[in-house]
Amino acid sequence: MVKLTLAIAKQLLAAAEQKARELGLSCDIAIVDEGANLIAFHRMDNARIADIEVSMGKAWTSAALQMPTDNLARIAQPGGDAYGINTTHQGKITILGGGIPFAAEGKTAGGIGVSGGTGSQDIEVANAAVQAFVSIQQAGAVAFVSARIGSNDSFRI
Repeated sequence: MVKLTLAIAKQLLAAAEQKARELGLSCDIAIVDEGANLIAFHRMDNARIADIEVSMGKAWTSAALQMPTDNLARIAQPGGDAYGINTTHQGKITILGGGIPFAAEGKTAGGIGVSGGTGSQDIEVANAAVQAFVSIQQAGAVAFVSARIGSNDSFRI
């Protein structure tokens, strides 16, 4: 299993920050490891203080539940399979778009959480880091790398 290191996390933060700048955003960006433990955090100049915890929550949620937070947000609506999940884990589960897990060798390697724009902008910034992760792993000749960006609305509790 490929392990997210601080050196890799710094590269992922740089990719996310570059995309945020392209979009004219000031974001808070958090990266966690496979156990959803914080590896790196970056607060861009003028990013909202309230978004610090939101970005960390998105990163934690994406890694802990092994799915993008945008997918979770859709199924956590009233009548959805995961309705009410955001009230578990002392409210730590964040059901806002912008959290995406990193996967390598078929296993979750960690996650990123971005907060500072609209949900779709946060997803776009996070996807820049996911693409950087894929590129880094391919350059390292890893046999199989993937990231769950698309729609997988299945969820089991």
